[in-house]
Amino acid sequence: MNMKEVGERIKTLREKKYMNRNQLANNAGVSPTYIYQLERGEKSPTVEYLNNICWGLGITIEEFFATEKKDNPIFDKLSELSPQQKCLLNKFLSSL
Repeated sequence: MNMKEVGERIKTLREKKYMNRNQLANNAGVSPTYIYQLERGEKSPTVEYLNNICWGLGITIEEFFATEKKDNPIFDKLSELSPQQKCLLNKFLSSL
């Protein structure tokens, strides 16, 4: 995935969560300008910053790169869960 693709993925996920750049920046602990530059493909995030951005979006880095699952309706629903909801779902599934 190149810089432009990473930026497009961040933007797509942000918009899917109905977040603006300021909200994502606040959640991720970065500046809105940095988010803007990433989304335009002008910068490439470090693993640490990408992890922060994923956390701000409520997803894992694995989910960020899981492009083959994009068309799966179950994955779409799972990606909308909050971190707390994901934890509860994992506990429930482990108890089965």
